[in-house]
Amino acid sequence: MGRTLIPDARSPLPVMTDPLRVAVVGAGPAGFYACEHLLAEAPGAVEVSLIDRLPTPFGLVRSGVAPDHQSIKGVTRVYDRIAADPRVTFHGNVEHGRDLRHDDLLAYFHAVIYCVGCRSFRHLGIPGEALPGRASAGDFVGWYNAHPDQRTRRFDLSGERAVVVGVGNVALDVARMLLTPAEVLATTDMADHALAALAQSNIREVTLLGLRGPAQVAFTLPELKEFAARDDIDIVIDPQDMKEDATLGPDASRGREQVVALLNELAVRPERGCDRRLVIRFMVSPVAFTGDDRVREVEVAHTELQHNADGVVVARPTGSREMLPADLVLTAIGYRGSALPGVPFDPIRGVIPNDRGRVIDPVSGKARPREYVAGWIKRGPSGVIGTNKPDAYETVDALLHDMQVHPPDPVLGGDVFARLLQERCGDVVSYAGWERINAAEIARGESAGRPRDKFSDIDDMIEVAEA
Repeated sequence: MGRTLIPDARSPLPVMTDPLRVAVVGAGPAGFYACEHLLAEAPGAVEVSLIDRLPTPFGLVRSGVAPDHQSIKGVTRVYDRIAADPRVTFHGNVEHGRDLRHDDLLAYFHAVIYCVGCRSFRHLGIPGEALPGRASAGDFVGWYNAHPDQRTRRFDLSGERAVVVGVGNVALDVARMLLTPAEVLATTDMADHALAALAQSNIREVTLLGLRGPAQVAFTLPELKEFAARDDIDIVIDPQDMKEDATLGPDASRGREQVVALLNELAVRPERGCDRRLVIRFMVSPVAFTGDDRVREVEVAHTELQHNADGVVVARPTGSREMLPADLVLTAIGYRGSALPGVPFDPIRGVIPNDRGRVIDPVSGKARPREYVAGWIKRGPSGVIGTNKPDAYETVDALLHDMQVHPPDPVLGGDVFARLLQERCGDVVSYAGWERINAAEIARGESAGRPRDKFSDIDDMIEVAEA
C-alpha cells in the first residue's frame, strides 16, 4: 500500500492520502468516544475497526449501569450514530489474546487504541475473604445486569442482613437492588435469573461500611437523594458518626457540601418502622470475615481520621473492634485493570502505563510507536461515563499528532483483516448483528412491560445475530 504526502492547509505537517487504519479494542464509552474524535479530526481518510470480546457493545453502560437507571443508558443513541458511520466497522465476539495477538493488530493497523476498561475487582486481602457468602460487588452487578461472565454466579439471599464494604455509587446501587421490591425490579431490564432470585430474597437490612468519614464518601448526591426519597426504606446513620468528622476541606465542591448536608438530615430523621433498612456506618474497616461453612460475621476495626504529611485525610485504627452479623458480604472497593498479552502493564496501579494516552515501555521509559490507551485502563476506574470523552479525545489528539509527524509504514488492508477474523473466530458479530440482538431483546421485554429482556448467553446472542 503506497503512501503519498501532501501539504495540509491547516498545519505545516504532512497528511496521508491513503486511509489511516486504527483499531479500537473495547467498545465501551471510551472506545466510542475515541471513534467519534477520529472521525471528526483525522486530516484525511480514516477507517476504524471497533473490536470487542462480547457480541454486544457499550461496555459498562450495558452491564454496569443499574437496571432502574434507564435514562443513563440513553447515551447509547449517541454511540449508535457513531457506529452508523461507514468508516466504522464493529467486530464483536473477538477477544484480544484469544483471537487476535498484539502483533496482528500492528500488522493490520497503523495504530491501536486499547479501551478495555477494568475487568477485575480489587480485594481486601484479609482473612475469610474466600468464604462462601463473600463476593465482589462487581460480580453482583454483572450478575443482575446479565453479563455473560457472571450469568452462572449464585448468591445466597436467604438471610436477612447484607454488608456492603464501600461507600461509592456501586455500593449504593447494589444496596438499592437488594432493598427494592421484586415487583418494582420486574419493570426494569434486570436479568431474568436475578429477578427470580431477588423475588425470593429475605434481605431486609443492608449496612454500608465506610473507612473514613461522611466528608470522604464517594457516592454522589443524586444517588443518595434517590435513596432518601424512598418511603419504604429507613436510612439509619449514627449522629455521632456525623460529629466525629464531617468537616470539609477548603477544596470541597458544592456537590460534596450537599452530600454531607443530606447525610446530616438523614442522621436525625426518625425511623418510620419500614420493612427495609439501609444502615450507613463511618470510620470502620473490615479486618476479617468469619464463619464456619460460610461468612457469618464481619470483624471491623474502628478508625479515626488524621491528616498525613501531604494534608490528605487518612484513617488510623483506634484499637477498638466490633463484630457485625452478616448473611451476605459484597465488597465494593473498586475495579482493577488486567494485563493484555504483549502490552505493558503496571501491576501496582492496574493500568497500562502511558503518557497522555501514549503507551509507555516500562524498561526504556519511552512511548511505544503506534500504541495508545484510553478509558479506565488508561487512568484507573474513576469518573462517570462522560469522563471518558475528554480522556479519549486527549489520546486521539496524541495519535493524530504522531501520525503526522511520523507517517507510518503501509499495513495490510481491511478486507484481509476481515478474512483473518473469520478464519480465527468464525462467529464474528457485526453491528447489524448487534442490532438484531437489540431488537430481539426489546421484543422479548415488550410483552412483560419491560424496556428489554437481555440475553446473557453468548451462544444465544450469536444465534440471533446470525439469523
